[in-house]
Amino acid sequence: MRQPMPENLLECTDCQRLARHLAGIRRHHPDYHARPVLPFGAEKPGLLIVGLAPGLHGANATGRPFTGDYAGILLYRTLFEFGFSNQSEATSLDDGLRLSNCRITNAVKCLPPENKPTGAEVRTCNQYLVREIDQLRAGAVVLALGTIAHGAVVRALSCRLRDFPFGHGAEHRLPGERVLVDSYHCSRYNTQTRRLTEDMFRAVFQQIVKLLK
Repeated sequence: MRQPMPENLLECTDCQRLARHLAGIRRHHPDYHARPVLPFGAEKPGLLIVGLAPGLHGANATGRPFTGDYAGILLYRTLFEFGFSNQSEATSLDDGLRLSNCRITNAVKCLPPENKPTGAEVRTCNQYLVREIDQLRAGAVVLALGTIAHGAVVRALSCRLRDFPFGHGAEHRLPGERVLVDSYHCSRYNTQTRRLTEDMFRAVFQQIVKLLK
């Protein structure tokens, strides 16, 4: 049975730099969530998506991963196309969005300054990702969006990063008969510079669907 995220995660201040940053955000944006953002989606998913961290005016504001974020535009549109969600847009907590056989989390649950967590912050938050991955069934797929998420997944499994090199579209066999699939992050920068195109992202999900079958 899945162990829920501890309730005190919402009040976590283990990373003092992040806690101070969020306190400042709450002063300037009192209507924002501006706390750790909990995972969202199916309780026993076949697909676990791991992002980097909440975006300032997206998940940090709404309290749900990739909801209101520019990166969420491509992500949720693709999830809908491949049958992992009931709608193609994520705008707010009450928008009716539901995920099917899919769960979304982040390597770092709090908004970092300039969207750049330190290595120590990634390591501190890794305990929660360990819990998420431990609950996945055999045959499940973990999709890492970007190198930081990839590294966090490898660390959560107590594996050596050099044995699991990041590469867009790469597949890595994980302990517990699970598979790690890599993708460039669907960020504004990556999509606007076309480092990641819609077709490239769709191809990754085609891999995932085949693996889940």
